[in-house]
Amino acid sequence: MNALPLIHGLSRDQLAEICRELGEPAYRAGQLWHWLYRRFAADWSEMKNIPSGMRQTLGQCWSLASTKIISSQSEEGAGSTTKWLVALPDGNAVEEVQIPAKGRTSVCISSQVGCKFSCAFCASGQAGFQRNLETGELVGQVVLAARHLGATPSNLVFMGMGEPLDNYEAVLAAIRIINDHEGLSLGARRITISTCGIIPGIQRLAQEGLQVELSISLHAPDDALRTRLMPVNGKYPLSDLLAAARAYAEQTGRLITFEYTLIQGVNDSPAQAEALARILSPIRARVNLIPLSVVAEFDGQPSAPPVVSAFLKALERAGINTTLRQSKGGGVNAACGQLRGRMTDDKRRRPDDSLPCEALAK
Repeated sequence: MNALPLIHGLSRDQLAEICRELGEPAYRAGQLWHWLYRRFAADWSEMKNIPSGMRQTLGQCWSLASTKIISSQSEEGAGSTTKWLVALPDGNAVEEVQIPAKGRTSVCISSQVGCKFSCAFCASGQAGFQRNLETGELVGQVVLAARHLGATPSNLVFMGMGEPLDNYEAVLAAIRIINDHEGLSLGARRITISTCGIIPGIQRLAQEGLQVELSISLHAPDDALRTRLMPVNGKYPLSDLLAAARAYAEQTGRLITFEYTLIQGVNDSPAQAEALARILSPIRARVNLIPLSVVAEFDGQPSAPPVVSAFLKALERAGINTTLRQSKGGGVNAACGQLRGRMTDDKRRRPDDSLPCEALAK
C-alpha cells in the first residue's frame, strides 16, 4: 500500500501553501481543490488543466489513494442499503454504509479501526482498538461515496466503527474540509457526530462554532444499568453527561439527539421510560428509539413492537420529542452496532466473559 501522506488530509489553505512552495500561481490550489472535491479525481492523470510536471511532483509526494473498496454487500431490492469494506493505506479496514432514502442519501463513516469503549451490544469494539483514522482517511470515505453516487452525499453521519470524539482533532479537521463551500460543500447541519458520552469532547465541540448535529448514545436511564451496557459511564456518569449535554444545547442553540437502543427485558419497562423522561426533561433534546440490532457477541433481543410503542407513547406523554428509527442494513450486518471491519461474521460467538442479556437486567 502507498505510504505517502494523503492529499485528502490537507485543508484548502494547506494546499495553497504547497502550490506556493512549488512556485505555482495561487489559482492552482483552486483547480486542485475542484478536482479533489467536485470531480472526485482518483488519479493525478485526470487533472488535465494541471501542468504535467506539477502532477508528477504531486504524485511523488502525495497519495490520492486514501481509501479503496475491497468488497460490497447490499440488501435486496431497489434503493437498498449498501455496506462497503474499505481498505486503508496501511492494510487495515473499516466499514462504511450508504443508506438511501426518499430524496436523499446518507453515508455512515468510521472514525477508528475498532473501538476502545466496548459497549455490550456493539460489534465494533469486540475485536479491540487498533488506531485512529487520519483526516485524509475520514475525508476519503466521503469522496469514495461521492465517486459512487456521482455527487456529494446529502447527509453524513460519524456513526460507524469507533468513537469520533476520541479522535477529535482528525474528525474536526475532516468536517471542515467536507463542509468547505468550494469543495464537497456538505452543510454542517447535515453532518452528525455520534458519541458514547465523551464529556471533554462535547465541551470542546460546543466551542467550535459549527452547526453540526450531536447525537449521544444513552441506552439506560440510570448509572447502574448504563455502566453495565456502556463501561464509559464509569468515567463519565450520567449526571455529568447530562449536565454537559444541557450546557452544549444552551451554548449552541442546537437540539441534541439521545439514542436509546431498546433491549427486551433490559431497558424497556414503563418505569424506565418514566425515568428517562424525568432525566431528559431539563434538556433541549429529542430521543431516537432504536430496536436492538442483533450481534453475535450479545444475546439480547430487540423489544417487541407493542413494548416499543408503549415506551414511545410514555415519552411523548411526558413531553419528550421522540422518534422511532426504522433501522436499515440489518440484512447485511450494517445496522447500528453491527459494524466490525470485515464482511463475514456470522460464525463468531459471544466471548465467554461477556455479559449475558439476563445479567444486564438485574
